Amino acid sequence: MKKIMPLLCSFLLCAQFLLSQTFEDPNRPLIHFTPKEHWMNDPNGMVFYNGVYHLFFQYYPGASVWGPMHWGHATSKDLVNWEEQPIALYPDKLGYIFSGSAVVDKNNTSGFGSTKKPPLVAIFTQHDTAGERAHTKTFQNQSIAYSTNGGKTWVKYKNNPVLKNPGDEDFRDPKVMWYADGNEWMMTLAVKDHVEFYSSPNLKDWTKQGEFGKGIGAHGGVWECPDLISFDDNGKKVWVLIVSINPGGPNGGSATQYFVGNFDGKTFTPFNDKIKWIDYGPDDYAGVTWSNTDDRKIFLGWMSNWAYGQLVPTSAWRSAMTIPRNLNLVHVGDEIYVTSKPVVELNVLTGKAQAIPNLIVYKKYDLTPDLVNAPRSFKLDFTVKDAKSFAVKLSNEKNERLLVGYNEAKKEFYINRGATGNADFQQDFAKERSAPRISTAENIHTTLVADASSVELFADDGLTVMTEIFFPTSPFDLIQLTSDEPVTINNLIYSPLKPMKK
Repeated sequence: MKKIMPLLCSFLLCAQFLLSQTFEDPNRPLIHFTPKEHWMNDPNGMVFYNGVYHLFFQYYPGASVWGPMHWGHATSKDLVNWEEQPIALYPDKLGYIFSGSAVVDKNNTSGFGSTKKPPLVAIFTQHDTAGERAHTKTFQNQSIAYSTNGGKTWVKYKNNPVLKNPGDEDFRDPKVMWYADGNEWMMTLAVKDHVEFYSSPNLKDWTKQGEFGKGIGAHGGVWECPDLISFDDNGKKVWVLIVSINPGGPNGGSATQYFVGNFDGKTFTPFNDKIKWIDYGPDDYAGVTWSNTDDRKIFLGWMSNWAYGQLVPTSAWRSAMTIPRNLNLVHVGDEIYVTSKPVVELNVLTGKAQAIPNLIVYKKYDLTPDLVNAPRSFKLDFTVKDAKSFAVKLSNEKNERLLVGYNEAKKEFYINRGATGNADFQQDFAKERSAPRISTAENIHTTLVADASSVELFADDGLTVMTEIFFPTSPFDLIQLTSDEPVTINNLIYSPLKPMKK
């Protein structure tokens, strides 16, 4: 017993230290989902069932860099407070468990459950590393698994894979939905430089129906993580095809584009060939929407970039998800765009808001003295009159700083993280990035969500969105508004955001 006690005490102290490092890391987000430890990338398998939002994600439990992929699992009843669950899917003899989706099989078309107790069915890519090393070009295939207890545990289908690779080196990331017009399941699959559509009556047997994308859209890198969703646009059904690309984003590295058009079960026809981006910042990738949410489209992305995702200065954990966002359509002239806004559920974390009705900013206005406190995470809403140039400056006493603003002459929004602190892990990390203003409105309504090491800009009610991560050596606790000419800012509301429950 005497020998055991010192060892036990040592173990407890070590465990306490690790927990402290895990949860008190100054760079760990307070209002974004991160795994307790190790590597995470793409969100996948997102499904809403019996009042619970399920988030599965690409996960490697062995280290804080990419490795053999599993499906990690987290659940939430409100989209903002997440509880990490045991790993859902492990690699097997068919390969790693890459990205995919999950659906509620309400009519039990698969036969895995019953109509009274419908199964959840996950559809995912299995990546065979031995086949990849052998240069077979058929090392990615689609498999399924099912759950009859609400997603707590999963059983892999005995006849996997259900969709075999015909010979395409990149053949992955199946996103499945129920296509009511055809009374069948529809899979959208990424195949190198385009997407392909497959239909099935039962989630087991798949038939190719068509393809889209060759020579259309951005093609700076391989296409990944597609998502096909529909909206009611004033009584007319309009389809949006979301496709991630790596590299080839508007600000370098990874990004997510989208197309607006029609879909008939076989062919997606875009209204035009204009390239549009869900998020112009460098740190929103592989985003898709939750299934089984009816007409509401809730989007979530991986808040990092493959250009430096494995290099960022965190150790116990690596990477976070964006804030969940509501997607909607809006018309600007003859174009239809997708807007993104933080989900209203973010109000669950909102503390007592402080309002400043009217403000004239010239040179700089220090908001910090007006605030009861300046926590690591907050939401800032305001309207800039006459679309004048402005900036929000977040900084600390070391003069490390982040600038988020609008340049009237260029008609561009920008985020400059060139002096945010720890940024020498990748040569292109510390620079200014920009995004065009799409709206023609007289004023600019802006929502800014800042967390310990991230900022998300929703400009013009979500028409232009930018997401960026950064790593200060001490927290940003100073907030200033700046402008080189007098600018009127109306209805500024500062809302502190409380940490999510762990």
